[in-house]
Amino acid sequence: MPRLPALKLLTLCVLSSIYTLPALGQTAGDGVQTVVVSASADASAAGLSKTFGGGQVAKGGRVGLLGTMDLMDTPFNSTNFTQQFIQDQQAHSVADVLQSDPGVRVARGFGNYQEVYIIRGFPVNSDDLAYNGLNGVLPRQYIAAELLERVEVFRGANTFLNGATPGGGGIGGAINLLPKRAPNANLNEVSAGLQTGKQTYLATDIARRFGDEKRFGVRVNAVQRKGGSGVDNEDRDLQMAAVGADYRGRGFRLSADLGWQNSKLYNGRPAVNVGAGLAVPAAPDASANYGQPWDFSSERDVFGTLRGEWDISKDVVAWAAFGGRQGNELNRLGSTLNLTTAAGAGQLRRFDNAREDHIKTGELGVRAALHTGPVSHKLALTTTGFDLDSRNAYATSAYQNTSLYNPPVLVLPTLTTFGNNMADPRTTNKVTLVSEAVVDSMGFFNDTLLATVGVRHQNIRQQGFAYNTGKQNAYYNQGANTPIAAIVYKITPQVSVYANRVESLQQGAIAGSTAVNVGQIFDPYKSVQKEAGIKFDGGRYGTTAALFTTSQPMSVLNPTTKVFSIEGEQRNRGLELTAYGEPLRGLRVLGGATFLDATQQRTAGGVTDGKDVIGVPDTQMNVGVDWDVPGVRGFSLSARALHTSSQWANAANTQQLPSWNRLDLSTRYQFTVADHSVVLRAHVDNVTDKNYWASAGGSQGTGYLVSGAPRTFGLTASTEF
Repeated sequence: MPRLPALKLLTLCVLSSIYTLPALGQTAGDGVQTVVVSASADASAAGLSKTFGGGQVAKGGRVGLLGTMDLMDTPFNSTNFTQQFIQDQQAHSVADVLQSDPGVRVARGFGNYQEVYIIRGFPVNSDDLAYNGLNGVLPRQYIAAELLERVEVFRGANTFLNGATPGGGGIGGAINLLPKRAPNANLNEVSAGLQTGKQTYLATDIARRFGDEKRFGVRVNAVQRKGGSGVDNEDRDLQMAAVGADYRGRGFRLSADLGWQNSKLYNGRPAVNVGAGLAVPAAPDASANYGQPWDFSSERDVFGTLRGEWDISKDVVAWAAFGGRQGNELNRLGSTLNLTTAAGAGQLRRFDNAREDHIKTGELGVRAALHTGPVSHKLALTTTGFDLDSRNAYATSAYQNTSLYNPPVLVLPTLTTFGNNMADPRTTNKVTLVSEAVVDSMGFFNDTLLATVGVRHQNIRQQGFAYNTGKQNAYYNQGANTPIAAIVYKITPQVSVYANRVESLQQGAIAGSTAVNVGQIFDPYKSVQKEAGIKFDGGRYGTTAALFTTSQPMSVLNPTTKVFSIEGEQRNRGLELTAYGEPLRGLRVLGGATFLDATQQRTAGGVTDGKDVIGVPDTQMNVGVDWDVPGVRGFSLSARALHTSSQWANAANTQQLPSWNRLDLSTRYQFTVADHSVVLRAHVDNVTDKNYWASAGGSQGTGYLVSGAPRTFGLTASTEF
């Protein structure tokens, strides 16, 4: 059967819903309805999902084309962190928020300072984070937490739900970031703070609603961070400003966002690569800086989105969303420190690069609710598009001698090798993603049994262009179907069990600048996930448990030949346990554990068959407690303990990082001065100032080490005026 064009499919679905189900458009009395204003980043009629007790975690979140769903109806596992939690954690970035998730560990990009999030043992690059449902719109290296209303962490393969991601993630999970919207009450908040390294902090958050029934809202956020960190001589400058607007009409809703972020990091610590035959060295002092004073990373982005939702009839709604980003990066990095001796001697080189990203993305869709006899249906149909034009240039020097423990200050090395013009980068990569998806979520026995089936047809077109000549050296254009089959059974209103079988489709990996086959593009590949779990909603608190297995083709950078290739298979099997909410008044909990068995399968010659995958610990545990101190109104104490078991830094499993534990403490005190609310917050991360390697890798098949952050103090004061 030939595939219908996406717009024709949308039209047929809408017309069918309107003309074959006329009763759906009728309302009792056909009177004028009052618009109820509630915050809604995605322009949905329902607004934001309610929260569990304590307000740290929401009871629902976005599930791709299925829209916002309650956790108990969702055949997947997810955790949705609220703005209240983000503020109380004094989070600077998305990584700071996700430190509290037992299913996530934070790593870093290879040779740069990009935040990478490891979910179920698979990396999710910041390129692949969604902003209000649209991928690739936000800055790719670092995202300021002040921009966000919620951080929604979805666990599991998700190409069917969200479409293929531009950076090749979507295997172990997805992260959707919701922008802030104006609440019903006026908001005027200013915050100021100070952190270890004399880093200063100033932020404002202002919101208003206007017009009849306060239909139109505007919220403005701005933040500046400037100064050092707990790492010697390291500095970060960050400026971010964003405007979010929304309008809630009768039968339609609109929202728009426009943001700007300028992020700079000076004298950062490079990643560390352990030479063949060497044991993993002891982690240096947590505050020691083994980088170079001429090292810097700079990123400037302008981004925006526009989203609308229309009620075609009572139970039929259509939506459209569009977004874009223009990003500029300029870096002068100390590359990766390659260790050559057990005493910590090594080499690094100067690596300069310039990058420009031009991104356009969008989606159209329609959802309809109806009944066929005793069976309820929630139908959804969508088409998505994504276009990336990435322009790159680089230059490198010869390697210089240095040391992990006693690094010399190197004279700025002379560049000797060039790829394109640093002042005018040339296009090296173009990606176009187009997809159409349809799904039916069926409810049986008064919706106590929910079955979901659907399919997405994804087309990936990728073009690679050679440095210096601009000649096309790679081209791929292929489509594939990624189906879904999932089920939820509500044993009681408080307990549900679920199972799913889903796939993930990734665009082919691109060999990086450290590979001899730099720029080579590999064919797209599929990953398959099977999962089963149970959820409990106790009203004020909730718990989940999930078993899963996921298989994915593996990419490897050969440490000897420096050839990047796709070989073998990675199979991750695991158990996730999470708990959140307020089981006792004034006592909030957030934590859990993830147990992983990530092994290599069908490797070349069977050399590493059955060996553990690089950078995936067997055990991750988090315990977070937030306690309102009795007898002292507005005063709370918090503690967070993290445990990460040992992990391997090479495929042969001969280089192992030790396990690590970390303790973070914080407190806050809320009081009133002249009818104005004031909140003081203080925190100490890594209380014991432990020296540890936080991660091994983040780019699949590469086992570079990243140091954990030292003991860091922070203090902020926020007031409404």
